[in-house]
Amino acid sequence: MGSNEYHTLHIFFFPFLGQGHIIPTVDMAKLFAEKGVKVTIITTPLNKPFISKSIGTSKTNGNQIHIHIQTIEFPYAEVGLPHGCENTDSLSSLHLFESFCLATSLLQQPFEQLLEKQRPNCIVADMFFPWATDAAAKFGIPRLVFHGTGFLSLCAAACVRPYEPYNNVSSDSELFVIPNLPGEIKVTIMQVAPLAKNKQKSGMDKLLLEAVESELRSYGVVVNSFYELEKVYADHFRKVLGRKAWHIGPLSLCNKDSEEKAHRGKQASIDEHECLKWLDTKRPNSVIYVCFGSVVNLSDSELREIAMGLRASGQQFIWVVRKSGKDGEKWILDGFEKRMEGKGLIIRGWAPQVLILEHEAIGAFVTHCGWNSTLEAVTAGVPMVTWPLFADQFYNEKLVTEVLKIGVPVGVKTWVGFEGANVASDAVEKAVKRIMNGKEAIEMRNKAKVLSQQARLAMEEGGSSYTDLNALIEELSSLSH
Repeated sequence: MGSNEYHTLHIFFFPFLGQGHIIPTVDMAKLFAEKGVKVTIITTPLNKPFISKSIGTSKTNGNQIHIHIQTIEFPYAEVGLPHGCENTDSLSSLHLFESFCLATSLLQQPFEQLLEKQRPNCIVADMFFPWATDAAAKFGIPRLVFHGTGFLSLCAAACVRPYEPYNNVSSDSELFVIPNLPGEIKVTIMQVAPLAKNKQKSGMDKLLLEAVESELRSYGVVVNSFYELEKVYADHFRKVLGRKAWHIGPLSLCNKDSEEKAHRGKQASIDEHECLKWLDTKRPNSVIYVCFGSVVNLSDSELREIAMGLRASGQQFIWVVRKSGKDGEKWILDGFEKRMEGKGLIIRGWAPQVLILEHEAIGAFVTHCGWNSTLEAVTAGVPMVTWPLFADQFYNEKLVTEVLKIGVPVGVKTWVGFEGANVASDAVEKAVKRIMNGKEAIEMRNKAKVLSQQARLAMEEGGSSYTDLNALIEELSSLSH
């Protein structure tokens, strides 16, 4: 297929304004642009610089790929959010996150003005923008939904919603089987989104309900996954639940060289060469990588438990901690860092995660089970210690630990939101030792390596994701004609 075969096709990509959604959407835009599709990314002025940096080095077949970034103003002043609050980085609570999500509905009008002016052939808009389906319909444009999660969690949420199985349990800690979902997946009411249980639909609950309804009216769903990873759930989503969907991932694999991988997302808080040089001094599979994504704020007591658990495990580690400016955090981490010199590396802020995970010294990943992190670990062939906190993360944990069997749970029982979860140091120590040492650890690592090979093959010519992407582009092309 020639890279300019679809030069007449123009697609708008509109990511939700948070790193966990922007990064895979930009990767996706690059993937479409490589196929010769004209691509425009819609964002706000504050988010433009790091998106520009992410796409600035994109090349395909030796040619620069052209992606236009179109900005629209974010109305934070109108909704009482702090000045300059244009992405979820600055949000410290679920309450602020809710206000932020509701504010994004005010982007509909400027977005429609853009649609009227540019008339793209398709819109790929984030699930947090349910109004995008109506906006697209006004101009007869197909809208594709991007959730930023995998098939299992999409299926699980779709099966919990209508059946409300949590109504049939006698306690919050009692497990129930998710109905109409393959694999006998069991969860408790404490691991299901609190929103699902609220009878009064307002604020965030209402937004999520609107997201479900707008998805059903949309043209279909693009999924950052590959068929071999969760084929049972890909089939279930399409054939049993009857949703139109294309798997086109792992999207992170569109970044071919170290520079592209290092420039995904925000500016790293550590020079990637310095970080990799530190890893170069370590034996293969000897270092554990710890990171809880871009929005979680850990309390001082949680930091202390993790530090004690890592120290007691005896393992070498890289630990990424979000900068929060708390005095206690600085005191805990500075002292711990001095004691662990040579054995542990603490990164405060943003880390070049894909480069770290791909390094042969990394033996396992302690993760919050956000879908980007989960899929990046799978792609790198790295087993996981699962520590879910909210959103789709408990479902992703089930995929990793029970379906794929490439991870061990640290033992989190309750959805907690952005605030982190209290897990005792001995649970951290036990999980880290289990994932790094012994026969079970070797088996998990071997399974993870097989999945890594399958992930890469899926994106190559003739692979499952390569084929699905081409089929989607062909379908959109025939629609536009």
